[in-house]
Amino acid sequence: MTYKPSKSPLLKLWKKFGHAPVGKWLVSKIVCFMAPYFGSIKPRFTTIQPGLVELYFKRRRAVQNHIKTVHAIAMCNAAELAGGTCLDVSLDGGFRWIPVGMSVQYLKMAKTDLHVRCKIDTFDWQEACDVTVPVDIFDDNNERVFHADITMRISPKKK
Repeated sequence: MTYKPSKSPLLKLWKKFGHAPVGKWLVSKIVCFMAPYFGSIKPRFTTIQPGLVELYFKRRRAVQNHIKTVHAIAMCNAAELAGGTCLDVSLDGGFRWIPVGMSVQYLKMAKTDLHVRCKIDTFDWQEACDVTVPVDIFDDNNERVFHADITMRISPKKK
């Protein structure tokens, strides 16, 4: 079976505005308006395309823990945002997704701004299934500080 291109409204928005810094800011704000919880980390998308989503967020007091490193839950939040966005813009219009589990590894203390990357190679599912979406988070020195495997349940949209 052949892959049907995504009909994601977010992908269409990104293609229209994502080439300019103000457009990236606008798309990031719209995503956080639609899913307000993600606004807590103030993410900025840098890449949105089928199979690849990248974003960053700044280390600031609101996302720090008591030892002044980025809090684990802020990184989980960023991972779910990147993974969900990546799946959303990768699926054709006949499917929906929802996270059903997440396994995380805290690899190193996060002491800088963070860069989040979700890359999936296969996104041509034709039926309901659970898939694992990998997300990595890197510090400003390009050292991986966090890894998540997010289990997403993909199912056909109800008609």
